Amino acid sequence: MLKWISSLFKALNANHNPAEIAHALALGVMLGLMPKDNALWYLIFVFFLFVRINKPTYLLTALVVSYFAWMLDPLFGTIGYAVLTLKPLEGLFGFLVDIPFVGFTKFNNTIVMGSFLFSLLLYAPFFFFGIFFVKFWRAKVAPGFIKSPLYKAAQGLPVIGKIFEAFEEKF
Repeated sequence: MLKWISSLFKALNANHNPAEIAHALALGVMLGLMPKDNALWYLIFVFFLFVRINKPTYLLTALVVSYFAWMLDPLFGTIGYAVLTLKPLEGLFGFLVDIPFVGFTKFNNTIVMGSFLFSLLLYAPFFFFGIFFVKFWRAKVAPGFIKSPLYKAAQGLPVIGKIFEAFEEKF
């Protein structure tokens, strides 16, 4: 995990495309909000590992968000129930359940459907927030942190010093 954090700081401070980091942040939120006991989670996880995104950001965001996602389960259940009981879509959902592999995605579970739809709605705001954050980080936070006494003191510590090595590559 220390390597992931160090790679995240390297990407934030390097000349990586901010959209790659923002895309990874938004997809990590999507993955973190969904329950892990269905094939849909694994499909999203594996598919986006082969896309050009910042993998440490993707994995760390998914890990952090999944730790707190259980608090939103009542909301996900309400959203999923509202969508799954829509009269115009009942025929479609009935057809999809009969397809052998689709049943493994557990899309007919209210929490899975609700979390998937909720995370799709959150994708765009987190993407734009990620781009803004990367640009703000590169312009304001990193140069100011390099000059701080906290940075100079932390360089001597073995574990934290390794993470801070990422700052030195850019500045």
